Amino acid sequence: MRNTMKVYTCFPGGKAKALTMSYDDGKIQDERLIEIFNKYGIKGTFNLNYGLMEKEQDPPRIARDRVKELYRGHEVATHTMTHPTIERCPLVEVAREILEDRAGLESLTGGLVRGHAYPNGSYSEEIKTLFRQLGIAYARVVPSVADYALPADPMEWHPTCHHNDPELMKKAEFFANFAKKQYLKLMYVWGHSYEFDNQNNWNVIEEFCAYMGGREDIWYATNIEIIDYMEAAGNLRFSADNERVYNPGACSVWLQVDDSAYVEVPGGAFVNLKERV
Repeated sequence: MRNTMKVYTCFPGGKAKALTMSYDDGKIQDERLIEIFNKYGIKGTFNLNYGLMEKEQDPPRIARDRVKELYRGHEVATHTMTHPTIERCPLVEVAREILEDRAGLESLTGGLVRGHAYPNGSYSEEIKTLFRQLGIAYARVVPSVADYALPADPMEWHPTCHHNDPELMKKAEFFANFAKKQYLKLMYVWGHSYEFDNQNNWNVIEEFCAYMGGREDIWYATNIEIIDYMEAAGNLRFSADNERVYNPGACSVWLQVDDSAYVEVPGGAFVNLKERV
């Protein structure tokens, strides 16, 4: 029996670790949070309620005419129109909540909105199925699981931890120092930006981002970038001996070959991996 090549999927650039952040409700404190993210090269996903943007609230939400510029370089995702506890709602109401939120946010950003965070952490198997049918590619839940793994079910995506986790920096240090490239590891932190004002602890996110940012071995990505990339990786077509690969998608996918080389497979390309080792 001939020896076949050992091929591993990598994140972009041959990296084996990724960091993503997710913040809900679109309150004005997102302005300060995004300044911190941009300062350290961190990318975030921001889950917004289109139907609540113009309502009087304390603290106020980001104005609609500010959305496109403020969240540039990050991801805008859905959080339903009016933030109901959707597991208790008729499915027709849930469908309206998600479609109107998507349509409203897409009118503000000019792009596609395909991600979600369940309001009040509420969902069901029926809602997961419905959201898939309505163009949602993933949805974040509330319970944390510190396994640093990619989601087994993107419609039930567990974060690693909330930013108020007392072991946030301990988890960050473990992740930053994790060196085994046999695994793809993901750290996913979530919260609400207004919590930093409420608890007077902006230092928590500043310290975390300063520590985690600027690392050459970490891919800084939004939620949807991770989902789309892993889908593209899953769509690669390999020869029986693993030596040749075709990428039918549009984006590049990176592979590690025989522990000795990192190979980019561009969208639409057919690559002989043996020639790249």
